[in-house]
Amino acid sequence: MEMPEELLYKLRVGRSNIDGRGCFTEQSIAARVKIGNLGGEIITVREARKRVMGKKIVAMVEFGDGLALDASRKSNALRYVNHSCIPNTYMRCCYGRVEFYTLRKLKKGEELTCNYGDTHHDGKLVCKCGSPGCRGSI
Repeated sequence: MEMPEELLYKLRVGRSNIDGRGCFTEQSIAARVKIGNLGGEIITVREARKRVMGKKIVAMVEFGDGLALDASRKSNALRYVNHSCIPNTYMRCCYGRVEFYTLRKLKKGEELTCNYGDTHHDGKLVCKCGSPGCRGSI
């Protein structure tokens, strides 16, 4: 099953100082508004774990009900939102969707970031966000 590639604002993928590529605003966006839904393929968690084995770059979100979203397939610019210990967006999983919302007003050209929280990396991946108070790992 595929998720719609719903974006409510203009975004672009570009070079990121955090990690390779990132997702950037093409316009100012108000605080506390929905940016859009992460696109991708809904699969079982079992299939998701098979797909991520041995991969350096993972674009997978687990819903917690035995399903996951594989954003490496049929996705959109939100796939490139990088981690930050002091993020400007947050991700919400609900109704089989992965939604992104702003935490504060964003300027045109600003990179979107999100706190990934607990991940499959178990704190072994070095955090590159560069934020004051960076916790050092993901």
